[in-house]
Amino acid sequence: MRTALNDYKIAKRYILDNYKFILNNRIQFYLDFNWKDHMTEKDKMLAGMVYSAVDEQLLDELNAVKEVIHKYNLLSPADAAGRLGILKDLLGSIGDDEVIINQPFYCDYGKQISVGKRFFANFHFTVLDEAKVTIGDDCFIGPNVSIYTACHSTDPIERNTRKEWAEPVTIGDNVWIGGSVTILPGVTIGDNVTIGAGSVVTKDIPSNVVAVGNPCHVVKQFLSKKK
Repeated sequence: MRTALNDYKIAKRYILDNYKFILNNRIQFYLDFNWKDHMTEKDKMLAGMVYSAVDEQLLDELNAVKEVIHKYNLLSPADAAGRLGILKDLLGSIGDDEVIINQPFYCDYGKQISVGKRFFANFHFTVLDEAKVTIGDDCFIGPNVSIYTACHSTDPIERNTRKEWAEPVTIGDNVWIGGSVTILPGVTIGDNVTIGAGSVVTKDIPSNVVAVGNPCHVVKQFLSKKK
């Protein structure tokens, strides 16, 4: 009599007897299958791979976000509820309703950006979020700060193909970014950090420091205060 238990035992025995064949064929499948041919340019962008920046789908999304940004920047400064509503739809996530981003604000996709609780950004905050940009709680962003994730080849022939890739930027909790700071792709900034005005952050900055300059470097370290 055929039962579910007997079926299970038969299947288990088959797998045990033929696992090498199954495993080898599975590996061969992955070797033969060209995943890139089945990925959209957006998939490649989100995966950190080289992608075409002039892909039609990506251009359509960029233009749609430009319309939302245009609407945001035209709102009255007194319309806090209107600004918050747009930010909730535009960004990937926000920590709470105390988030403030002064106008004008600019970004590419929006959904790649996540900000924590009590986030504040001053005028002309610009985020090119081809990769994820993650910002922690209680962060202050000065005016004219730019965060870049998109990377281009230094070879002009390659660059002119409009191929690029993107690297994520991560900023911890309790960080103050001074005015006119530029943060380059792939950078991680730790917790309890101050970045001096005008700095260009090209490499990771550890927690509990003050860093300034071009390129940005640590000039002061301190112990974090225990809560």
